[in-house]
Amino acid sequence: MKYLPMAPEEWLRLIQNATKTAIIQDGKRKVHFLMEDGREMVEEYHLETNVLVRRAWKEKGKLGQDIGWKVEIGDPEPRQNNIEAYGIQESSSAPFITRRITKTALEWRIRNLPYPQNVYSVTAEDDNTITVRTINKKYFKKIIVPDLERAGLKVVQDRISFTHQYSTLIITYKKPPALLELEKKVLDEILQLKARKDGDVQCPTS
Repeated sequence: MKYLPMAPEEWLRLIQNATKTAIIQDGKRKVHFLMEDGREMVEEYHLETNVLVRRAWKEKGKLGQDIGWKVEIGDPEPRQNNIEAYGIQESSSAPFITRRITKTALEWRIRNLPYPQNVYSVTAEDDNTITVRTINKKYFKKIIVPDLERAGLKVVQDRISFTHQYSTLIITYKKPPALLELEKKVLDEILQLKARKDGDVQCPTS
C-alpha cells in the first residue's frame, strides 16, 4: 500500500473553513465542525489544559442515513448488543483499543492483553502504520495514525515506546515538532470561537 500524505495546510484549511459551534460544558470546550465536504466532527478540549480529550466523526450508511459516531480519540461508544440482531455476541474479554493525546505524545491502550511485555513487538511500517505483534502469534494489529497523516508525516520507530501493566499494552508516540506546530494552529482557531456556556439562552442567528 503506497503512503500518500496529506499536506498539513489541507487539514488546517478544513478546520478554518468548517462551520463551527462551541459550548462550555462539564469542564470541557466542546466544538462541532461541519466540514465543506459534508462530514461532521466533534472535539472536546479540557478547559484548563486545552488538551484534546475526545474526537468523533459522524458515520453515515450507504443510503446516507446517520448510523452513529466513530470515536477517534477518547473512550469508545458503549458496545452494542449484537446478540438479538445477529445471534452472536462479542466477547467482553476480546482486546480493544482506546486512544489518548497528551501535550507531548500520542497514546494507545490495548486492553485485555494478558501476555508479559517481552512477548510484544511494536514497529513502524512502510505503509505508515504501527504494527503490534506477539511472538506467540496470539495478537496482531495494524494501527493507523491519522494525526501524522494529516501533518504529512511518516511514522518513525525512534519515537515509539511501550509498556505493559494490568493486562494493558500502552503504546506512546512522541510528537514531532511539525505535529506540535499544526496542533497549535488548530487550537488557535478553536480558542477564537465564542463558546456558549451550558445553560445560556442561545440567541437566534440571522
